[in-house]
Order: sequence, then C-alpha cells, then structure tokens
Amino acid sequence: MMPVVSPAPRPLLDLSAEELSSWMATQGYKTGHTLPVLRSVYGAGQVTAPPKDRLPAGLMDHVATAFPSTAATLAQRQVSEDGTCKLLLRLPDGRTVETVLMPDYRPERAAGCISSQVGCAMGCDFCATTQTGFERNLTSGEIIEQFLHLRREAAAAGRTLRTIVFMGMGEPMLNLRNVLPAVRRMADPQLGALGWRQVTVSTVGIVPGIEELTETSLGVHLAVSLHAPDDATRTALLPMGRRFPVQDILAAADRYQEKSGRITTIQYCLLEGVNDSLNQARDLASLMKDRRMHINLLRYNPTGLSLKGRTYAPSSMEQTEAFLTTLRQCGAVAHLRRARGPDIDAACGQLRKREGAEKEKV
Repeated sequence: MMPVVSPAPRPLLDLSAEELSSWMATQGYKTGHTLPVLRSVYGAGQVTAPPKDRLPAGLMDHVATAFPSTAATLAQRQVSEDGTCKLLLRLPDGRTVETVLMPDYRPERAAGCISSQVGCAMGCDFCATTQTGFERNLTSGEIIEQFLHLRREAAAAGRTLRTIVFMGMGEPMLNLRNVLPAVRRMADPQLGALGWRQVTVSTVGIVPGIEELTETSLGVHLAVSLHAPDDATRTALLPMGRRFPVQDILAAADRYQEKSGRITTIQYCLLEGVNDSLNQARDLASLMKDRRMHINLLRYNPTGLSLKGRTYAPSSMEQTEAFLTTLRQCGAVAHLRRARGPDIDAACGQLRKREGAEKEKV
C-alpha cells in the first residue's frame, strides 16, 4: 500500500478564527485562547503573545511549530525620495506580488496599497500589471501578509498604518472569496484592528462584484476606476467596458452607496490626448450630477509600450489643472491626487515586470 501523505499545514494567516479554534480544541486547548493567539499575529506580525493575554505555557510555541507563520519573503524593496516604499514579495510557488506603503501628509500616518491577484486579466491598456497576464488569485493569508509587511514598514519609519486600499495588482471583485475574509480579519477590532472605514476596495467596474460587496454590509469604501465618461473611450482603454457600460457601473455604485452610506470615489487617470479634453471633463461632471461621489484625478506614471502597441503619456500639468477646474465649475467634487514614487517603479505592476525582464536576460 502507498503511504498516506498528510497535506502540508496551511499558513496561520489563512485560517479563520473558527478554523484555529477547531484545531485548538483537537489539541486540548481552550477555544477561548483563539483570539489572543490571533491578536499576537495580526497585531505584531509574529507569533508572540501580547502581555495582556495570558496563555498556557507552550501554546505559542506549539502554534509556531504547527503552522507556517509566513509564506512570503521579500524579493525587492524600493524607496522613493518622497518616502513611498514598494515591496515585491515572493510567494512559496515562486510568483511575486507587489504592495506599497505611502506616507500621509501627517507625519505619524501612512497608507497601504494591497494586491488581490498575481497579475491581472482585465487588460487595461495603460497598466503594467496586465502586460504579464493573470496567474492566480491570492489567498486571504497572502493578502494579510501584505498588510503585516506594510505595518512593519510603517513602524520602522515612525508611522502608523492607518488605511488600506485594494488598488494593487489584480481585480478585487474577481477574488472576493479571499478578499472579504482578509478584510474582515484586518479590520476586526479584535484582530488587525484597522477598522472598516479605513479599507477601500477598488474595481474597474465588475457589476456583480459591486452587488456582492453591497450585500456583505461590511461598510468599507468603494472606488471605481472609470477613466473615461463614455463607453467608446472607456472600452478602448478597459476591455471590460464591453461587458459593463458606464451607466450600469454607476447604478451599481449608487446602490452600494445607498446601503453602506459610504461616498464612492471615482478614479480617473488622465492620459494625454485620450481622456483629458475639457468636453470629457464636462461629460464626467454630468455623470456626477445628483450623485454624491468624489472624483479622484490621477497623474499617469508611464509604463512603456502597451498591449496594443501604444505609448501613453501623462497629461500636462496645464491640461490637468484645466480639467480639474472644469469639473469644479460644473459642480463636481474633484481632487488631484499627488503622484507617488515617480523616481521608482511605483506604478502598478512595474517592479514585477522589471524583475521578470531581468530574469529573462540572465
């Protein structure tokens, strides 16, 4: 007979509180110790008991031995002059994923940008991530690992990680079965303690995903990457626009906003000669009429030749300011987000793409 091979233990960060509680019961421990154990991991990023939690002697050592405490290693780290820190994490299967720490204008705070997938299948023509294709979804534990890496980076810089945005690699709405558990554990006041209002989930406009998020009643913020006010321009930039028209996406966002009470953010990356005309600004403002949504204008960080063989350029500051002014004159609430990490591979997917290209040369 062939010997029975037990499956490798899952990383501790992949376990829900219920799963760890069940394991502890089989090991003869009180299930009431579950949350203190997890607090030690989510709070400090390592398996050590917080002073306030009294645990049986040897429990933490047993947990550390029974479960891998981490599954990702740091492959590369880049730090910009503006303090933005980009990490490339290598997963056990050799694949890599990016996560970014961004300093807040308040010196004691920082924000984190987290990935939800290895690569991306959305095909957005101006994005570096899509150029390497989609490989797989991240597990909830791999998502949480990014959170813990960023928390440690923030602490090392004398800051506190206060907010998380799912705006890294991948489309979060296509991996909600792992994104939602990760959000719950990061935000839960008894675990990661980040807070529900401190989490933003972004999407290119996957309507069923927005509807599923609405039904969870988690109370996180929603961001929609619109990038064009009309379906023709948007579809040329984001192929998913063929399936979900602008009006359908905004209607789904309306429903989310009505139920959650959270104001939706409209992400709009300005591309020279593509989506930055003043007429397009007026059309965008018209879409926001009677909607309490905020437009977040982004300056493009060039990523080289696109999938369609086009090289995109950021709008000039003069055109950017004119676009912003037009939006405001038309009654829209709009802001220009300052560029992050222009001197490093800060755009989504750039560092991972660079590492892959360097490997091919070797």
